[in-house]
Amino acid sequence: MSAAPPTVPPGLRAGRAALAVSFLLQGTVFALLVTCIPEIQHRYGLSDGLLPVFLAAVPVLAGVGSIVSERLVKRTGARAVLRVVQPAVCLALAAAGLGDALWQLALALGAFGLLVGALDASMNMLGVGLQHRYGRSIMIGFHAAFSLGGILGAALAGLGSHYDLGLPVLFGTAAAVVAPLAVLTGRFFAGPAELGDAVREAAAAAARSVPWRPLLPLCLAMAFAYIADASVSNYSVKYLTDGLGSREDLAKLSYLGYMVAMLLGRALGDRAVQRFGAVPVVRFGAALAALGFAAAAVAPAAWAGIAGFTVLGFGICAIIPQVFAAGGRLFPADSDAAVARLNLFNYVGFLVGSPLVGAIADASSYRWALLAPMLLVLAVLPLADRFSPAPTRTAAPAVG
Repeated sequence: MSAAPPTVPPGLRAGRAALAVSFLLQGTVFALLVTCIPEIQHRYGLSDGLLPVFLAAVPVLAGVGSIVSERLVKRTGARAVLRVVQPAVCLALAAAGLGDALWQLALALGAFGLLVGALDASMNMLGVGLQHRYGRSIMIGFHAAFSLGGILGAALAGLGSHYDLGLPVLFGTAAAVVAPLAVLTGRFFAGPAELGDAVREAAAAAARSVPWRPLLPLCLAMAFAYIADASVSNYSVKYLTDGLGSREDLAKLSYLGYMVAMLLGRALGDRAVQRFGAVPVVRFGAALAALGFAAAAVAPAAWAGIAGFTVLGFGICAIIPQVFAAGGRLFPADSDAAVARLNLFNYVGFLVGSPLVGAIADASSYRWALLAPMLLVLAVLPLADRFSPAPTRTAAPAVG
């Protein structure tokens, strides 16, 4: 039959498409912020020593926002939270480009961090609910949409720098366009009528206790991968401008190349795992990511640095999705709980990555600073055996 199964309401497809658009919009907004860090630093007179403090505060507050949103979701639902916080994130982005004092930047980035944490949590909660209703994996597609948004945001930032638009115009225009789109998209999010008990079932599964010890190697791999990701997000553009003397519009291509590689890698990654297995793919990805860091660190010019970060994107994209997949294989009966715990190390990676690279760069140079995440991503190599398809713990036997 060509018709959808009766358990999948017709509105579910519209909800899936709307959530994909939501991920794309968030990728665009996030990329605009991180690729304009040099402009933000210049506008507010932020020193290189103080910059890592501001950058580190964002993931800390995002963690707080994620926890708060979890409580709000229990009262109002993931759809309601997402419909409010996504337009608000756009307003926080605009605020970051309008001020001229450090306290104004602190307030804008603080609001951005809190709202992004709530946005990330509610988007993924809604995605998990949709995946439960579909009965198959669709989450990678949402994150691919985020990568596509990152490409769009980095391209817009490059154009803004090329034409010297300035942060008030660039961020303000982006917010004026994206915020209404977010409001319109929110009308089509899946709700209780479409999801039924899927969200409640997913939340109940995530609340079940799973032991930490079998997950720790995967947690470390996740943290190392996101330290690498945070290094690129927060410092690739700054490295090209300050370290390699690149024009600001050209420097934006470092993040753009990284996100293009991430998108292409995620499009091809499942086939590579099916053909070669998870362990070889993760090992190759870690080695390729380290090679990308090394190439960027020794780059003699901007284009060589962009090429290094692009190679890095191809490597990292293979690691992060496989961490979640491996956690699900470890605990097939409690995969949502395992994934929820692993996702915490997303924030750990961002919290460690920004101050680490910033502190080393402040003490020496960005070339030396890039070697720290390179060594950490190499530490994924001995952890790769934990990505084996063979689960170390099976599901509890069924009763009856």
